[in-house]
Parts: sequence; C-alpha cells; structure tokens
Amino acid sequence: MKSLVLAAALAATAGMASAAAEKYVLDSSHSQVLFSYDHLGYSTTFGMFSGFEGEIMFDQEDPTNSSVTVSMPTMSMFTGWEKREAHFMSADFFGAEEDDMITFTSTAIEVTGEDTAKITGDLTLNDVTKSVVLDAVLNQTGTHPMANKDWAGFDATTTLLRSDFNLGAFAPAVSDEVEVRISIEASKAE
Repeated sequence: MKSLVLAAALAATAGMASAAAEKYVLDSSHSQVLFSYDHLGYSTTFGMFSGFEGEIMFDQEDPTNSSVTVSMPTMSMFTGWEKREAHFMSADFFGAEEDDMITFTSTAIEVTGEDTAKITGDLTLNDVTKSVVLDAVLNQTGTHPMANKDWAGFDATTTLLRSDFNLGAFAPAVSDEVEVRISIEASKAE
C-alpha cells in the first residue's frame, strides 16, 4: 500500500548517478507495509502486507519528474491470527476476493532534504481512491553485495483514517487512525 510511496522516495533523492529517468523494480522479498492501530485502549495491534509489485522511474537531474506505481494483493495481509485476518477480509471490512489489489500511483514528489521527500499519490484501497502523502527517507543506495547491481532502500510513514476507505467498522472504539510504516528495496532494471 505505501510501499509504492517508498519507491517514490528513490525518485526524490540525488544519490544515484544518472542524467535521465531510469527504471527500478521493487524487491518483493524485502518490501513490507506494516500497520498498527489502538484496540479499545488496551493494546496496539499490528499487521502487515507483502507481495508487492511495482516500478520507480527515477530522474536524478529533476526528481520531481520521477514517478512510482505499486500494487499488492489485499489478501496478502498477515496479522499473526487467522481469525483476525478472516474478519478483516469479511464484509465488515474489505469484503475481499482473491484478485483484489491495493494500488498506489504517485502524483507529485516534493524533495524536503538530502535524503527525504514527501510523496503524494493516489492510494486505492477497498475500491476507494484517496490522495495520501508519505514522509519518505532514503536509507541507502549502492551495489547490492549479492545481486551485484544497483540497489536502493527506503522507509516511509503515513497515517490513514480507516473510515476514508469504507473500513471504519467499530470506530472510534477501535481507532479510526492507522499508523503505516513502509520499508522497501528496489533494484535497477536491466
């Protein structure tokens, strides 16, 4: 979900040598979207999504001309408890089917520092599309020691309101606000 936005952070950095937009693809095995929310004031409950696919077009000369698109299966959610996952996929929340996807497409990138950016994009979740802003940080770029190719890693954060995406069941007892933390890796396309 936000992993898409992290990929856009690559586009907002100036640490990679290139004069034109270059394509990077997400490393699905090292990219996750973590989420947490307050459960009735008693605990903080966590979950994650994985299995993304996506690409970043990175223009180092003008990072604002870069872009990112990402998608992941709604049913890739993992919470550590099968009954909770089944409840989230039920009509109370997602009403998810096997081919339902969460997507993100960047619409603007604002460079805010040497390794930081605000990435604005359209998040489609539960058949609702809303503009969201991710606070992104470039963790590192360089040659991957095992893959022997250009690589980049990013983190990003945002806060979503479940009710904005028709997922507001049991709010406000169960927090409407969901904290999202994204961590991704991307490799330069061949």
